[in-house]
Amino acid sequence: MTAISIDGNRRFTGCLRVPGDKSISHRALMIAALGQRPCTIRGLSDGDDVVRTRLAVEALGARVEVAESGEVTVTGGMSGTRKPIDLGNSGTGIRLMAGLVAGFDFTTTLDGDASIRQRPMDRIIAPLTEMGASINGRGDSGSLAPLTIEGRPLRGIEYTLPVASAQVKSAVLLAALRAEGPTTVHEAVPTRAHTEEMLAAAGVRLERGDCSVTVWPGEVDPPDVDVPGDPSQAAFWVVGACTAPDSDLTVENVYLGPARGGFVDVLQRMGADISIDSESGDIRARTSELKGTRVTAQEMPGCIDEVPILAVAAAAAEGTTVFEDVGELRIKETDRVAAVAKMLAVLGAECQVDGDNLAITGVGRAEALGSGTVDSRGDHRMAMAAAIAGAVGNGSMTVEGFEATHTSYPGFARDLDASTGRTP
Repeated sequence: MTAISIDGNRRFTGCLRVPGDKSISHRALMIAALGQRPCTIRGLSDGDDVVRTRLAVEALGARVEVAESGEVTVTGGMSGTRKPIDLGNSGTGIRLMAGLVAGFDFTTTLDGDASIRQRPMDRIIAPLTEMGASINGRGDSGSLAPLTIEGRPLRGIEYTLPVASAQVKSAVLLAALRAEGPTTVHEAVPTRAHTEEMLAAAGVRLERGDCSVTVWPGEVDPPDVDVPGDPSQAAFWVVGACTAPDSDLTVENVYLGPARGGFVDVLQRMGADISIDSESGDIRARTSELKGTRVTAQEMPGCIDEVPILAVAAAAAEGTTVFEDVGELRIKETDRVAAVAKMLAVLGAECQVDGDNLAITGVGRAEALGSGTVDSRGDHRMAMAAAIAGAVGNGSMTVEGFEATHTSYPGFARDLDASTGRTP
């Protein structure tokens, strides 16, 4: 396990670019693997999660070429593999891949690391089984990875998501491409719409409502893709610049589509000085005086991944910030509710967990944040949140398990030094 020490009293200035959006990167690779002609993907995320998906589609029969520039060209072709496919720490990878392969006439085994083997897969197993898929997993419930998926003819269904989840929605929509008849997914709260946007761009017949999407089976013709920056990664720098003194930082070319900018809304409501250029995707953040706010359950699907770094903003703010309905965080790479609470204890902020609600009373300014040691528990977002907390605080923060950042942002430490004027 790798530990890193982050000295505080930093200020964030200049411009930087974050890795390509992880959600879009996964989907771009999978949809390209279904096509018949070469598809070039530029700006693909370089995190381990996406590398695992790239290797997975290659193992399944797609031809993948990686240029020195980082451009990836995928020529579709799904023939299957007898070897288990290891998706590492990627919940998105394993869940979407299950939907991708469910309708093909071969058997696929999907596996992951120790964390993935503990995360619930019943949410995708239920709708995919209803469509006719055969999925067998480990454990008494048969819903834990590794998952063995025996390809079968599928039928279209009408399905209402019991829990807001873009991963489950996407697994069903990908399976729907090889089903008989249309498939409709309903959701109580709109989640990120990358899958339906990218399927539509690939020529798939599709209809979208306010909280529903219907997909008809058919071939895909994926266009070339330019992947914009990941807003979830941008959030770390935005919070850093808003909380650290004398800061003015621009994160360039960030994806600003629906259900991904919730963290900006929350921060602006807290008083953050943030401006957005909708044409370029640039987000500019400056030092701000933050005050507590309430993040409702309806908002949570649009900022669930950003809660760890928003918790740092709340810790530096004046007053109390309440996050409603954060239960979904208990089944991420780690129990993020417990992990956030432990981080806040190190920072000196008051934290109360009431069922699925999280209340944080801040210390009023970043310079008053405490320091010490935070264990990432193998969670990339916790590692990066703790690092930002250390950089804006008034001491030295040790982040244990910092190598978890390689899951989504291998260059995070480099960008932290560059944006705060430090030489690695």
